Order: sequence, then structure tokens, then C-alpha cells
Amino acid sequence: MIKTLNHLPHPAEDAAALASHFTDLAPPLNDRQAHLEASRCLYCYDAPCVNACPSEIDIPSFIRNIHQENVQGAAQTILSANILGGSCARVCPTEILCQHACVRNNAEECAPVLIGLLQRYAIDNAHFTEHPFKRAAATGKRIAVVGAGPAGLSCAHRSAMHGHEVVIFEAREKAGGLNEYGIAKYKLVDDFAQHELDFLLEIGGIEIRHGQKLGENLSLGELHQQFDAVFLGLGLAASKQLGLADEDAPGLLAATDYIRELRQADDLSQLPLADHCIVLGAGNTAIDMAVQMARLGAHDVNLVYRRGLEDMGATDHEQDIAKANQVRLMTWAQPQEVLLDDQGQVRGMRFARTRMENGRLINTGETFELAADAIFKAIGQRFDDNTLSDPLARELKRQGERIQVDEQMRTSIPGVYAGGDCTSLDQYLTVQAVQHGKLAAQAIHAQLMLNVEAA
Repeated sequence: MIKTLNHLPHPAEDAAALASHFTDLAPPLNDRQAHLEASRCLYCYDAPCVNACPSEIDIPSFIRNIHQENVQGAAQTILSANILGGSCARVCPTEILCQHACVRNNAEECAPVLIGLLQRYAIDNAHFTEHPFKRAAATGKRIAVVGAGPAGLSCAHRSAMHGHEVVIFEAREKAGGLNEYGIAKYKLVDDFAQHELDFLLEIGGIEIRHGQKLGENLSLGELHQQFDAVFLGLGLAASKQLGLADEDAPGLLAATDYIRELRQADDLSQLPLADHCIVLGAGNTAIDMAVQMARLGAHDVNLVYRRGLEDMGATDHEQDIAKANQVRLMTWAQPQEVLLDDQGQVRGMRFARTRMENGRLINTGETFELAADAIFKAIGQRFDDNTLSDPLARELKRQGERIQVDEQMRTSIPGVYAGGDCTSLDQYLTVQAVQHGKLAAQAIHAQLMLNVEAA
């Protein structure tokens, strides 16, 4: 459990009541709803929705299949482009991707085709009797994948399809990465991440070794020697710091740490609850944290951001979710001091009012205080440099703190590829991580087969 919050009480409601607050955010379509929604699609040639999809799913094709009652064909189309299409259908910000690009998304039509819900309908109702993809003939090549998050799992599955043997090295006790540990509980319900993982592994040729962490009991140099190729799907394992005094005081912690505990909890009534809480940040993780604290029973939840609403990383859709859950969005306020009580525990925070002046964010000189039993940081993740501490890993070319890769996900070290949040591509969506893994697997396969032909 979260030691820094041990002094806080538990929620007042029992486990059953709390669980009812974390049911599906977007209930699935039934057969009739899916058929009617699919009929709205114009099946555009050179469809803009496809161009807006990071994983290049043939959206008109799978929707046409649904309309023709070929749900299995629809699912196969989705999964051939995105093996984690089920989770992406649930967590993707479709409102700024495919649905935003839909030609029906205009004032006259009122609403785009609900592509995300149709994608979920197809995946959930396909009922494959066996895995829909077959492995190619064994190549004798072995690929190491570091990290069992969306990027790593995508790379592993596509590599296994090509006939390679894959070993995934995962630090945690469960695979799934962000889908298992970092997404709001009401977005991925019913242990979906693990069910999707089980389905992915049905292709065969993939082994997962848990408790393996680069920089501790694993080194890039060893992997590079032992395997024909290495893919790094490390994610961003460390949280950014505020740079304030008393940042390690009881009651102040990273939002991702609490979300991880919440997602793994069998009984939500045993979680610590901050009746008055502050969430610092402006992205989807900040929204997830604030909303979940409100659903656990907190009476006063303030999400505080140093800039304006229009600068928030969270989409309008996510902001609406926060407002619907009585989360107060406070802008133009920058953390200035952690306030502690006589026991040295968090009692609130002092903020400086901010404004933009000549394109720069400045303090106005005015301050205010907010009371809080706990403060959750959701100000961004950073790279854990300890993971790349061995001699070979230190040779990786970096862009800032991220690993530099080219369009084929190749790093500066031959035979080493990377994808997902740990790379320099500045793309932080699950669907983009899946695409990175797929592109890397294709590049790895092409290079390995080229080497075979040359030999």
C-alpha cells in the first residue's frame, strides 16, 4: 500500500458501492446500435479517418463489415493493423483523432461516426475460436523485447508472426504496462488488459520473464550479445519533480503511484482517501487521478494548472469528464510552497497567480492557499536514467533525455530499436506506442532477413 498516505482514512462506502462508481465509462453498443451507427459511415475513398489513425486501421473497411454483419471480418481488419485494438478502442482520444477527421463531423451533421465504439463492438463480439494470425515458418532468430507495455507487446506479436522467437523482459509482476497500471479504472474494466494479453500470446513463440529490469539485473550489452535484435519499450518510469522543499512529505506523491494501487486493488474501500485533495497537472493522467479520487468519495478535488484551459494537454472530452465528476479546474496558478501541519504531514499548498506576458509565463505577485489532505503530482513522467547505465546503453544517442530513433525505430546502435514514450518522437498515446512496436518489428524482420540473404 501507499506508505506516504497511511495517515489518511479509508472511503466511507463499502467495496460494492465503490465498485459501482468504476463501471464502464462508455458502455458498449448493442447489435442494433452498432448496425445503425455503421450505416452512417460513407465509406470514403482515401478516408480522412484512416489518415488520422496512428495505427493505420482501415476504418471504412471494418465498419462496412459490421454493417454487413461480418463482425469477425471487422475484428480481423482492426487487429491486423493494431493487435491491441480492443484497449485502444477504449482509451484512445478518438475525439481528436479519427472521429475529429470524420467527414460527418460538421455543424450540419452534428456528430461524427462513433468509430471508437464500433471498433470496440467488433473486437468484443468477434469470438475467435483460435488466434486469427498464424506464425510464419521459424527463422531461428531470437528477439529481446524490454518492457511489456503496448509498444513491447506490439513488437513481440508482430515479430512472432514473422517466425522469430521473442523473449519479453518485464520489471513488474504483470505485463501490460500503462494498460495494466496507468489507465483510469473506469476506462479499462473487468481485467481487460490481462484478457487482451492472453489473446495476444496465443500466437505462440513469445516468452515473458518477469522481475527483469534494465539497469538492475539486466544490461543492454548482454541482450545485444545474446539476441539477434533488441527492442526497447521502456516507457517513462520516473515522475517529474516540483523542485520544492518538503516534496517527500507524507501526503505528497506521484499520481501514477496512486493510480497503480487503485487499479490493482481488489477492495477499493481499503485505499487511503484524501477528502480534500489537490492534483497538479493538465494532462489525461491528472484528469484520471482527480476523477478517481472524486469517485472514491472525496468532497473537494481541485485540479490546478499553471496555464489556461486552452493549454491543457487533456482533451475537451476529458475536461468534461472531470467537470461531470465535480472536479474543480483551477488555472493560472503555480505551486510555490508545500504547507505542512505540526506532524510534518501535508495540509495544503501555496500557489502563485500567473499570467502570460509577451509570450512568457510570469508570476503576478499574488498568492493564495488551498487546504488539502494529499497532493498528487501529474506534471509529467521522465526517463529513468538508471535503466541505461551499462556501457553499451550509454552509447545510445539521446535527444534530450529520450532515446533518438529514426522513422524505422532504429537507435544509433545497430540491432537495437526503441518505441513508445521512451523515444524522441514525442508521441504519448497508447495507439502510437502500438504503431511504434509494429514498425520496429517490421524493420527488425527486414534487417534480419537481409542478413540471412547476404550470408
